[in-house]
Amino acid sequence: MPTHAKDKAYVLKVAQDLDVKFIRLWFTDILGFLKSVAITIEELEEALEEGIGFDGSSIEGFTRIDESDMIAMPDPNTFAILPWRPEEKGVARMFCDILSPGGRPFEGDPRYVLKKQLKASAELGYTFYIGPEVEFFYFKSAEDPKPLDVGGYFDLTPLDMASDLRRETILAMEEMGIGVEFSHHEAAPSQHEIDFRYTDALTMADGLMTFRLVAKEIALKHGVYATFMPKPMTGANGSGMHVNMSLFQGERNAFFDAKDRLHLSKTGRHFVAGILKHVRELTAVTNQWPNSYKRLVPGYEAPVYLSWAAKNRSDLVRIPAYKPGHEGSMRIELRSPDAACNPYLVFSVLLAAGLEGLRKNLEPPEPVQENVFAMTDEERARREIAQLPSDLHEAIQLAQGSTLARQALGTHVFDSFLANKRLEWERYRAAVTDYDLKTYLPIL
Repeated sequence: MPTHAKDKAYVLKVAQDLDVKFIRLWFTDILGFLKSVAITIEELEEALEEGIGFDGSSIEGFTRIDESDMIAMPDPNTFAILPWRPEEKGVARMFCDILSPGGRPFEGDPRYVLKKQLKASAELGYTFYIGPEVEFFYFKSAEDPKPLDVGGYFDLTPLDMASDLRRETILAMEEMGIGVEFSHHEAAPSQHEIDFRYTDALTMADGLMTFRLVAKEIALKHGVYATFMPKPMTGANGSGMHVNMSLFQGERNAFFDAKDRLHLSKTGRHFVAGILKHVRELTAVTNQWPNSYKRLVPGYEAPVYLSWAAKNRSDLVRIPAYKPGHEGSMRIELRSPDAACNPYLVFSVLLAAGLEGLRKNLEPPEPVQENVFAMTDEERARREIAQLPSDLHEAIQLAQGSTLARQALGTHVFDSFLANKRLEWERYRAAVTDYDLKTYLPIL
């Protein structure tokens, strides 16, 4: 249990002491969209004991109409005040675990999917830690996607709305107990990055769901729009979510080995091998939208090819440089996911892939220190460097045959998720785009 664990009595007392009037109970559907039901302080004690009933058939990927009754059971560990709401008669939130009417965990709950994988990790003696780097854009509005600035990577732009938005968002996150390590302007105009302080995977998944809402709420408060769309601008870099991962055994980082030239242990190498072996079939989860694949193209810094190395930013998997005295920061960075994903499912499949690498003692290929993008197709073929799926259709086809994805997600989520993605792809494939109209209408 996390060190910040809270019990029901603590939540009741704090809510009353801080004049909380409303509590939002949050959970996600299989696509990672946040769902919420609000209760008043008068209903809080009963909700903590018995949960809140709702119609599961109305939630994407949950249940059929004839088995629709579900229970949202609040997790007291996730109680936090929403700092952008008024202090008087304030608002708090708690994430919920979804239960069947009999009280059993619901297999279609993404939070439960991650909990199952974390239990499997714990049975092997490991705690799974995550530290994501999240990129996103600020625009004038969703209807008018014009940048708020023209800055570039690490630029210190004059004081403007975007700088204030990022600052206010970080302060709000920290007030809610979500640690932020760094923030900076990214490569594209009006693109920003916030890097989170690593913590256990469940807490981080909750934190990412919170962050996406906080960023949008604060932007809306200032009359602008925050988006985690992977590729909102033609000709500019897209937005990714680099996922930094590590396994700990107690206080010891299981990925660190002082004697290895990369300071990466055998455990770490097996984990890398598991990721590289399965990442293609998991890409429908890590990059779940048709737009995700407009980011995963050569020329815009996003990874495309399956390679790994230390420091090299053209590789899919990167081993960040080790700093003496900071063994705890040793980690593996996967650079393909984007923040428009469902983090509970993404962390689940990545952990499952890494753990399979450990169980089977898989070995990764030799690290690739050269620029993979600069290689010819023949050279990549000779070195057996494969490529990520080029579109969602290919990603779905790869996922359909993945035993690991089915085991990691559970049959309910696996089938529901892929059914939704197939429908998404068919709608996308049939849509007439601006490109079609501008390119072909004048000449055909």
